[in-house]
Amino acid sequence: MQHDLPKLSISPVEALIITLILLGGISYAIIFSGVVPHVPIVLAVICLLVYGLIKRVPIKDLEAGLVDGAKSGLGAVFIFFFIGMLISSWMASGTIPTFIFMALEVVDGKFFYAIAFVVCSIIGLSVGSSLTTAATIGVAFMSVSSALGLSEVITAGAIISGAFFGDKMSPLSDTTSLASMIVKVDIFEHIKNMTWTTGPAFVLSLILFAILSPSEASASFEMINTLKAQLLKLEFVHWYSLIPFILLTVLAIKKVSAIITLSASVVTALAISFFVQNDMSLEKMMNLLFFGFKSDTGVEEIDSLLTRGGMESMMFSISLVLLALSMGGLLFKLGILPALLEGIKGLLSKQSSLISATAGTAIGINFLLGEQYLSILLTGNAFQESYDKAGLERKNLSRVLEDAGTVINPLVPWSVCGVFLTGVLGVATIDYLPFTFFCLLSPILTVGFGLTGFTITKSAKAAA
Repeated sequence: MQHDLPKLSISPVEALIITLILLGGISYAIIFSGVVPHVPIVLAVICLLVYGLIKRVPIKDLEAGLVDGAKSGLGAVFIFFFIGMLISSWMASGTIPTFIFMALEVVDGKFFYAIAFVVCSIIGLSVGSSLTTAATIGVAFMSVSSALGLSEVITAGAIISGAFFGDKMSPLSDTTSLASMIVKVDIFEHIKNMTWTTGPAFVLSLILFAILSPSEASASFEMINTLKAQLLKLEFVHWYSLIPFILLTVLAIKKVSAIITLSASVVTALAISFFVQNDMSLEKMMNLLFFGFKSDTGVEEIDSLLTRGGMESMMFSISLVLLALSMGGLLFKLGILPALLEGIKGLLSKQSSLISATAGTAIGINFLLGEQYLSILLTGNAFQESYDKAGLERKNLSRVLEDAGTVINPLVPWSVCGVFLTGVLGVATIDYLPFTFFCLLSPILTVGFGLTGFTITKSAKAAA
């Protein structure tokens, strides 16, 4: 985030007190009152404006701080719109349904936990949403686990681990887009860099789930078979439906800009959708891009899984991004953020302590606020200049934001994800937590790599 100099110079203690009051208020509103984060953030902005006026900061400077903060999120806004269109077009073209069918094909009774982990990973990658994955395929796996007489807590751990792997690594995911855009890193470069920590976490998790899985099991897979049969009946499964994904992959490997890559995949998917959808028309295509794909098969699991996407679906994330960044702009303009960083500058002088401090902040905000978006937004906003001064490329920061931000939220009992997952899977957060191996390993690996310097990329200027 680019700013002019702050208008106030305050002590780190005063800055800390103000920050704790603001975050405490936001935390109380989100966790105990159950309100959406937008309202408490707006109230926090109002409090900051009052504080600035008391400190005799001109209102025009306060307004400039709000605008400067919001400006830095405009790139993310455009990416969010394109991702919304990509999801809906991939649904209509059969791209995502085909991936789901392919994943369900590998399910049987052997190595059940490992398979549940892998399938949820693939579907999470396909739909870009951990909660959607858990609430659909995850529920199906919980039913099968019960029929097999297997551990529900381990099954829940496998489902959540796979779903959040997919959410973290999918270009369709709003958290993935948010983490890359908040620090101005290309989304595909961000995903590529995450493989250094995500790959080992995935492999280790797979091994652990395979060890815990029974070698033999038999039961009725009626629900999963129903999902597969319904996808075939709808004629959503085709080899050519994978073309938009292949195109996106090729362009991403060639490092074509995210906007061009996403646009090309959307256009290709829309063209294919005319062959997949019997009633596709120009008017329906336009509505599809804005309102998203609507499935009305009558099968609740299918409709819940496939009804996704559209520009409209991204409005929640976009509005939260702009509000949180505006608050960040005020925190800088009032000298609060610079004072906090000044207070801990001794911790930020070394690469290892900088990455550990970043991870600790992201984890702390998850526990304090129970909100993964804010853990990414506030932490990324606070630390990006520190990474520049330390001579580290910002993709290191975006990786830590996901390793210690995105995947931690389901481990917090009072968080948005924790409450949701407990509700849909029927397993308490504290019970499934020890078995969410992927979520537990990710922050450990990112801090470990920070301590050793392994895979940490220096900026070209620092390297020279």
